[in-house]
Amino acid sequence: MSTEQNKALARRILEEIIDRGNMSLVDELIAPDWVVHPTPPGLPPGREGLKLMVNMYHSAFPDMKTTIHDIIAEGDKVVVRMTHSATHKGEFMGMPPTGKSVSFEEIAIMRFAEGKNVDLWSQSDSMGLMQQLGAMPAPGASGS
Repeated sequence: MSTEQNKALARRILEEIIDRGNMSLVDELIAPDWVVHPTPPGLPPGREGLKLMVNMYHSAFPDMKTTIHDIIAEGDKVVVRMTHSATHKGEFMGMPPTGKSVSFEEIAIMRFAEGKNVDLWSQSDSMGLMQQLGAMPAPGASGS
């Protein structure tokens, strides 16, 4: 597939699966042996792990919206720099809903083969998200 086709697939994954939680597209857009690097603890590999992860985020942040700032493709890889924004309306990692609006940055590298995402390398600002939710102090904040 062309780099433009791969970029379009990456956008579809972010808009339809991540933002809208459309699980019916997982089998169409994600390879059966999909690998996320590193695999989050406690999640099964492959599509099932992705479905659980998306459902966890959508339960906690039902209005998830991804803004793509940059999307760059070369060969079989697409790099996306994005911001996720949402409202904390459900339990997340043991934390009750706070009603807080949050946003966090992420950079993802997706590798495609035969029209499906086969690998994902991702770095997101998880610490910033947890600080916004009040689960940990901001840098320089007093702990007392």
